[in-house]
Amino acid sequence: MPSSHAARHRAVHPGEILRQEFLVPLGISMYRLAKDTGMPADRVGRLVKGTRAFSADTALRLAAYFQTSAEFWMNLQARYDLAVARDSKGTKAILRIRPYKGA
Repeated sequence: MPSSHAARHRAVHPGEILRQEFLVPLGISMYRLAKDTGMPADRVGRLVKGTRAFSADTALRLAAYFQTSAEFWMNLQARYDLAVARDSKGTKAILRIRPYKGA
């Protein structure tokens, strides 16, 4: 069963953070981001739309461009992936797992 916190908030894709916290406030277009970072424009578009996961390569490029850390971007992706997994139908199977009680 999802926690009450998870039930109240939807998972936020890192692309939404990229758009709302970086591109829009800084007035950077997706085309300019693609050009300046050497990423294909379709990759940037899919990242911003939330249909592509952030890779280590993407994280490194964004970190260099925005003067953040690659870990910042990878952690956003990991948190998103975990939130989606917790909300999935497979959660019931995970809840049936009994902890290991080793020596």
